[in-house]
Amino acid sequence: MSALFRPSPTHALAVPDFRRYLLGQLVSNIGTWMQRAAQDLLVLHTTGNSGSAVGIVTALQFLPQTLLGLTGGVLADRYPKRRTLLLTQTAMAAQSLLLGLLTVTGAVNLPSLYALALVLGTATAVDSPARNAYICELVSHEQTAGAVGLNAAQFNVARAIGPALAGLTVAAFGTGPVFLLNTASYLAVLYGLITIRTGTPDAPARARPGPTRAREALRHIATTPELLLPISLIAFVGTFGLNFQVTVSLVAVTVFHSGAAAFGCLSAAYALGSLLGAIHWAHQGKPPTARRLTSATMGFGALEAAQGLMPGYGSFLVLLFVTGCAAVTVTTTANALVQLHADPPLRGRVLSVYFLVLLGGTPVGAPLVGLVSDALGARFTLVLGGVVSLVTAPALSVLFANRNRRRVRVEAPRAGAETAVVAFEGGPPAPLPRGRPHA
Repeated sequence: MSALFRPSPTHALAVPDFRRYLLGQLVSNIGTWMQRAAQDLLVLHTTGNSGSAVGIVTALQFLPQTLLGLTGGVLADRYPKRRTLLLTQTAMAAQSLLLGLLTVTGAVNLPSLYALALVLGTATAVDSPARNAYICELVSHEQTAGAVGLNAAQFNVARAIGPALAGLTVAAFGTGPVFLLNTASYLAVLYGLITIRTGTPDAPARARPGPTRAREALRHIATTPELLLPISLIAFVGTFGLNFQVTVSLVAVTVFHSGAAAFGCLSAAYALGSLLGAIHWAHQGKPPTARRLTSATMGFGALEAAQGLMPGYGSFLVLLFVTGCAAVTVTTTANALVQLHADPPLRGRVLSVYFLVLLGGTPVGAPLVGLVSDALGARFTLVLGGVVSLVTAPALSVLFANRNRRRVRVEAPRAGAETAVVAFEGGPPAPLPRGRPHA
């Protein structure tokens, strides 16, 4: 942990602008997680404990990510990212302020909660690609992997602290003050964005002339194995393996017959494992590689499958902690690979595709988990998710590696005496000198 306070010059924390940005994101995300928890409590209070109303509010927050995710990536590539973030963060602060004022004055009702949830989801769909792509403009290429890991760490810190603070605040003052506190938390990220210098290490050149289209990013991904592997793999893992918000609750209630406190301990174990995994990954000096992503995904799949076979609550909790560490290793490695290999003018759109497959699989995976649980039992949902991750990781790795080798063999004769590029195993492409050209 001492490296966090005395970073080396090559560490992402050595960049003052990134430190300011990261701290602002941490404060703001704590407030966001506080609002999410308080919002669910407010919906339950307003509707007389209607679970379907909570589900609708959650769906309204995530629906724009599915519908507008690619549009957010287009805007991130077309306009300056800092300006986009200033607008989206201000919009989210205004949404939180309005929700807080309606709540403390007693004017809040279910339609207003639905409308404000949709507003927040729309702003988030535009904000997310720009916010993640902006990291590469704050640090150098060599610092990007560490910066992505630190960003994942602050997200998991906020996820662990925010709901707990929300519970204490709601118990003492009610839900309205939580929303107002979240409004104030946006000042931290806005201050960080305003004070960032315009000159950044890897800021891309001016956007290419002409229209900015999402299909350019799709074509870039399809023709770049270094991008196609992590995005394809995350599509499978996100749909089948990363449904712990559903699987853990099912196992806790139907298998171990535990209450809210025991379920809270399981959630805390997963969050703590994710946090420690993110911190460890942020301090790795080696750049991410496709091989590391494949190995991490296979390890995650094996752990998740083994979880479904754990006989008792204690062993399940311990393994859940380790699985949380493995899960964040997979997502952080995939995110870093996408950031490092995406063409800078296309980075926002490429990241929007990444988050679309990561989050867009939830509407498919969550109902599937429920159906499998009803038919075969809650334990089998974990075994199924683990096996899918365990099998697809090496299969996709071999598939895209073979595709890359065929591409190199086709392109090599055209290059003549020029260099051939082989770089699927991670890191920037490395030129390999060729021998004499064929006659």
